[in-house]
Amino acid sequence: MTIAERLTADMKTAMREQDALRRDTLRMAISAAEYAEKAARRPLTDDDLIGVLTREVKTRREAVDAYEKAGRSDLAEKERLEAEILGGYLPAALSADELRALVLATIDEAGATGPREMGKVMGLLTPRTRGRADGREVSSLVTAELARRAGGAA
Repeated sequence: MTIAERLTADMKTAMREQDALRRDTLRMAISAAEYAEKAARRPLTDDDLIGVLTREVKTRREAVDAYEKAGRSDLAEKERLEAEILGGYLPAALSADELRALVLATIDEAGATGPREMGKVMGLLTPRTRGRADGREVSSLVTAELARRAGGAA
């Protein structure tokens, strides 16, 4: 069963169980996926859908921060629950050790020796970590490791 099929089936279940939060969250995710599909002018793959869901989760986490700063804990909690629901459709997150090992292996695979080759490394690494690690965290790990290697080589 594809992720899109799971979203639709789970939305129907939520409708039958009258779970408004889950139903509405899944409807928004399906709508975002349909919009992305129209923009891409082709059916979305599971990887594409993971990207859409990752963006939706990120949006909700940013909203949680904004609502908490504004003192709206009720709205922050709703956004937190929506992020949790959508996160259930994403692959399991990489641990810090797994992510570091993947970064090191990818840098070795790319043959990168310094910060100027960051694009090459990120090009290989991004598809492997999509939906499983925060992009900023991956980028900072790659930057630090490439700087360390360049400093050791100089």
